[in-house]
Amino acid sequence: METLLPASEVETAANPQFSVIWLHGLGADGSDFVPVVPELGLPDELAIRFIFPHAPSIPVTCNEGYVMPAWYDIISLEISSRLVDEAGILSSCQAIARLIARENQRGIPSHRIFIAGFSQGGAIAYATALTYPEKLAGVLALSTYLPLPGLLADKAVLANRAIPIFAAHGTEDEVVPIELGLAARDFLLERGYRLEWHDYPMPHSVCLEEIKVIGKWLGDIMAAC
Repeated sequence: METLLPASEVETAANPQFSVIWLHGLGADGSDFVPVVPELGLPDELAIRFIFPHAPSIPVTCNEGYVMPAWYDIISLEISSRLVDEAGILSSCQAIARLIARENQRGIPSHRIFIAGFSQGGAIAYATALTYPEKLAGVLALSTYLPLPGLLADKAVLANRAIPIFAAHGTEDEVVPIELGLAARDFLLERGYRLEWHDYPMPHSVCLEEIKVIGKWLGDIMAAC
């Protein structure tokens, strides 16, 4: 039996009715976004379990093979040929799917589970949610890109064709250029996805204004469930 990824968890109230699985960026860990939870400004009556999994540590080619937490290997950072590790991406998607299944076992149906991610974690959020066979609640894709557009074109599922997507990016991002975020946005909009786009005058990070908007977006979807 395959083991679950280790993770930090935060529950906003007893008996959670929703789950948010939030994936960190390259070289970070699950604790990176834990402080965001109270800043979201979500209503007190919403009982939510936030899950912040830790990626395994692997050699990363673009960082001279240095071993660090990563959802998959990145072979090149060139914007025109951002080569990535397809097997690693698929493995991480399967690992997140196991976390979704565990939430189902803990009483949270798939349609009340959000997948969120920043940077490399956002790439996995996109790839997991848009190919997951059961309807999910939504996707948060922050300062990220589509790692394998061909995979989504081939394996996108009908269950999540109408999934709400919140995508945001910094206009001054030097790590994941905003052009990659815009390319993902355009790719998905052209295929009829419900994507809400935001950009902010910031580098490769998140800002308080963005976090507040995310909190409202989450709260509105949860209130409608």
